[in-house]
Amino acid sequence: MFKNYLKIAWRNLLSSKLFSAINVFGLSVGMTCCMLLLLYILSETSFDKHQEHVNDLYLLRSENVQSNGEKMDNPRAPAPYAQAVKAEFPEVVQVTRLWQNFLENKTLLKTSQPGKQERSFYETKGIHVDSTFFDVFTYKFIEGDAKTALNDPHSVVLSEEVAGKLFGNESALNKTIRIGGRSGNNEDFKVTGVFHNEGARSHIDANYFVSIHSGWVGDYLRQSDIDFTNNNMFYTYLRLKPGTSAEKFSAKLPSFIEKYARKDLKIAGFDKKLYLLPVKDIHLFSQIDRIVGPTTSTTYLYVLASIALFTLLIACINFMNLSTARSAKRAAEVGIRKVMGAGKGGLIGQFLAESMVLTFLALILAIISVLVLLPFFNQLSDKSLQISELFKSEIVFSFVALALITGLLSGSYPAFYLSVFNPLDVIKGKFVNSVSATALRRGLVVFQFVISIGLVVATMVIQGQINFMRDQPLGFAKDQQIVIPLRSAEARKAYTALRNEMLQNSRISAASGTSYYPGILNPSDMSVFLPGQSVNDDGLIKTNGVAADFMQTMDFKLAAGRMFSADFPADTNLKIVVNEAALRKFGIPLEKSVGQKLNFNMNENTIGSLEIIGVVKDFHFEDLHKVIQPYAFFLNKDNFNYMVAHVNTRDVSSVLPFMEAKWKALVPDEPFSYTFLNDDFQSNYSADARTSRIVNSFTIVSILISCLGLFGLAAFAAQQRIKEIGVRKVLGASVASIVALLSGDFMKLVLVSLIIATPLTWYVMSKWLQDFAYSITIEWWMFLIAGVLAIAIALLTVSSQAIKAALTNPVKSLKSE
Repeated sequence: MFKNYLKIAWRNLLSSKLFSAINVFGLSVGMTCCMLLLLYILSETSFDKHQEHVNDLYLLRSENVQSNGEKMDNPRAPAPYAQAVKAEFPEVVQVTRLWQNFLENKTLLKTSQPGKQERSFYETKGIHVDSTFFDVFTYKFIEGDAKTALNDPHSVVLSEEVAGKLFGNESALNKTIRIGGRSGNNEDFKVTGVFHNEGARSHIDANYFVSIHSGWVGDYLRQSDIDFTNNNMFYTYLRLKPGTSAEKFSAKLPSFIEKYARKDLKIAGFDKKLYLLPVKDIHLFSQIDRIVGPTTSTTYLYVLASIALFTLLIACINFMNLSTARSAKRAAEVGIRKVMGAGKGGLIGQFLAESMVLTFLALILAIISVLVLLPFFNQLSDKSLQISELFKSEIVFSFVALALITGLLSGSYPAFYLSVFNPLDVIKGKFVNSVSATALRRGLVVFQFVISIGLVVATMVIQGQINFMRDQPLGFAKDQQIVIPLRSAEARKAYTALRNEMLQNSRISAASGTSYYPGILNPSDMSVFLPGQSVNDDGLIKTNGVAADFMQTMDFKLAAGRMFSADFPADTNLKIVVNEAALRKFGIPLEKSVGQKLNFNMNENTIGSLEIIGVVKDFHFEDLHKVIQPYAFFLNKDNFNYMVAHVNTRDVSSVLPFMEAKWKALVPDEPFSYTFLNDDFQSNYSADARTSRIVNSFTIVSILISCLGLFGLAAFAAQQRIKEIGVRKVLGASVASIVALLSGDFMKLVLVSLIIATPLTWYVMSKWLQDFAYSITIEWWMFLIAGVLAIAIALLTVSSQAIKAALTNPVKSLKSE
């Protein structure tokens, strides 16, 4: 029976080549989109699932609560928390800390072997961890022993890629490399392990690990005055005993705060609450935008899943529409089958078999398309999905299940619809397409275009927001600013000489030093309060140490007072320049801001005092997802992390050889490296740009599939009304009037789609824009453009078939009458 179903299904498909081709191609495109997005979603939701103890791994995160109720979620904790938690709670099997070098974004690695050329390069993904790290997290070691790899403070564990760069095909084990900057203080480290990089599957994307007791952070940890409040820069991970309830464990954390941190918190004037965050949920924990690596919003994944589903639904709708539209041609077949004794179940099986044949043909074509398009999709989505992932059992099962669901979904209504024909009416020729079937087809066309119009509007809103963020005035000069990182003690010592050399070039109008610059992470802050108030009335303010002329180099706009300047050498670290947001934070009028004091707790018994000497207008030191926060500049004499040079020519590349020559003369042992400030700032919008690219691409696909369905329906409508068209032409109807007649019904459906899509899309995109502190307004003309575009595309699609029908010789149309 099943073999017979398949044979008849195949014959029916071959007898209607155009409609079969439209359905196969449309379904394959929809399934291709669905598969690619499914691969992406599975990749995003599989982070850290490979960890051996994944169900027992947690990050200890905190929520700092100011006295005024202001809350700040922090994934990091002070250094002493790790050992204190392990000592306090028997449920904790192991703890480990992780520190990222926020002082430098790259670290120089060098190796020198006798008789071989020295190799050196900058590496961006270096992580400092406790020796217990590999007892908490699972890494596949190619060389060395994970249990003892980081016991020595001067040991380093490299990824395969980094080991290859440094030592080629040779074994890296027990060889020595030099690590520069604050990560290694330019000291030698012994390679004690090489691991297979798990960056694509873990929120900890590292290319090498060094001991937390080395470099700058090692020196910091050896200080004696580290407390439970102020050094919130360590990610603290707990491995609990199997079966431990996270809820019950979390209930004990308030008592831990009372015992270990209450005294320090009281001095600091704020409270702290601790929470457990499962490691397997970290990558999707978008409440904190970065936990070691960038996090991803589950809303974003829901959007991609919705796009995948809608794209596939559009393809399924095409199938249902064309199948029900052609029901009159299948009616005689159904009638004869019923007269010959075919039951309803047998007919349903026949039509579902046809659907399955078509769907699995589409599946084969879709798999081929995925193999071809995967490299392009990786570029589109900033992923590194491998073709081998397509053949994992769960992926194969997902694809087969997708095909089965698609086949059942697209074939179910036609099967049930065709199987209930009355054989007597059919054989007498009384059957016509029912009103309900026609209404359903129209409803499905409307649904298709609601999705397409919605995606077009979404594309315009997303692109408009990205353009807004790119072009929005940031409150400083972002163009023609070259950032040169100072990643080592030698580079920082050379700052003054390097700056003076740079300024000898007439094309460099300014050069200055800073600890941080707009667009990158600045973890430095402090709590301050007004004179006459207590520490319980304090508020956080971001801080940055800069050279005297940094604010002029950045072209910040002065609102009151003055900026730091070489004309005022007596300025000290107790003099500050703040932004307008700082004044609003503490209720200080602009006209009374200069000379205003801000106090801070130096220790339990001493209060320090800062004096505001100037106010700059608000500027975006973070991206436009975030509201401008209070900010204060301190004057530093040296020891900067970066030098920013402003070039007064559009031909920036012409200045770079000069800069490199001066760098090599003063810092000969380090490669010259630079970035452009505008590029660094815009990199904060990479996730939004990725969203835009994906939505743009799949909008085009959805419109293409919708047009395929519309093309098939238009062809069928023209075929059904061929004799009517012939009569009209004989009676004098023009080609234009016939085209208008055939196109009119479809245009009405598109207009209805626009009316439905407008409020739905406005609501969804308004929700999306809420993720930005500064955003565009959704304008009426966006919907107008989307509607005009949809009508134009639909008209173009339908009119091709309408014109063909209108130009047909009426003699041919009527000769059978």
